[in-house]
Amino acid sequence: MVLHSHLPWLAHHGRWPVGEEWLHQAWAASYLPVLDVVTRLAEEGRRGLLSLGVTPVLAAQLDDPHCLREFHSWLGNWQLRAQYAAGRWRGHDPALREVAAAEYRRSAWALDRFESRWRHGASPVLAGLRSAGALEVLGGPATHPFQPLLGRRLRRHALRVGLADGRHRLGGTPGGIWAPECGYAPGMEHDYAAEGVTHLVVEGAALPDLAGDDIPVRLLGDSEVVAFARDTELSLRVWSDDGYPGHADYRDFHTFDHPSGLKPARVTGRDVAPEDKLPYDPARALHRVGEHVDDFVTSVRDRLLRQAEATGRPATLVAAFDTELFGHWWHEGPQWLEGVLRALPEAGVRVRTLGEVVAEDEPGPAIQPPPCSWGVGRDWR
Repeated sequence: MVLHSHLPWLAHHGRWPVGEEWLHQAWAASYLPVLDVVTRLAEEGRRGLLSLGVTPVLAAQLDDPHCLREFHSWLGNWQLRAQYAAGRWRGHDPALREVAAAEYRRSAWALDRFESRWRHGASPVLAGLRSAGALEVLGGPATHPFQPLLGRRLRRHALRVGLADGRHRLGGTPGGIWAPECGYAPGMEHDYAAEGVTHLVVEGAALPDLAGDDIPVRLLGDSEVVAFARDTELSLRVWSDDGYPGHADYRDFHTFDHPSGLKPARVTGRDVAPEDKLPYDPARALHRVGEHVDDFVTSVRDRLLRQAEATGRPATLVAAFDTELFGHWWHEGPQWLEGVLRALPEAGVRVRTLGEVVAEDEPGPAIQPPPCSWGVGRDWR
């Protein structure tokens, strides 16, 4: 499984309700809990859990002293907002009071994690998990540009700077990268090879010679760079209009209690007005997480068996998502992710990083993708 974090701009560092506060919201809701999942599983002796792409400009924000101070203040403000909501909803539906209590507990947990593990930034956390073999950190070009539309000299420079930044922060140059938006143009593999990049992800749906249950791990063009084809069907099972996060029982991302900034409603239904949505029920959502873990694991296992039968060799699948899906956009996402990482080995599926696959497996025949990305139409739109 591949997760990629990117916020290629400096987010507003204000207080609710000024600005979207993307950095703080994603940091609290995604980066803290996702890496806590990895840490917890690593402490149980599990290795090779996922490949995590971190855009260099985001890595710089997560290490910056000013951003660290502001985020610490934001977490305290979150706790105050939860206390305010508890008083505001006194005498209302008990479910709303439980939402406020749950938000207070989450903010207290986030403060504890930040103060005990993150006070010196993200790099020590990432470097520790990387050196323990729990995850692979993918690098990338410095400012998350759409590389195919850059001049070649600028493209090479951006990649070189981004890889150097990864080496500085993590103590080792990333071998794999997350190409922004999976953007590719024929010939880019030679730039990658020249900078020491060994593997990256491309958009599987854009590759005409990867139809059906073909081999998704291939050499790229006439280079030694390995391309992993993102499994679009499997990824969309999690992240699409009809994917898991849109289920009626999950917390609604778009419905706010504006005085407190909290999100007290569950999805309820697609055509239900925000004011008519039912209060969020954590127990109900947790039950649905279990069902969706089972559904995903069953789908993965069935796909692997079909692919192995079709190719006559052990099968590999690549599911890739933005990290911010887990927790920020999909509140229950970290719980689902932990459930999947625990359940896949129990179902006989070995979870590996991209780097482990490159080291252990022989790639399939070379592919020459057309100009592509994971955007609309799988082209450059």
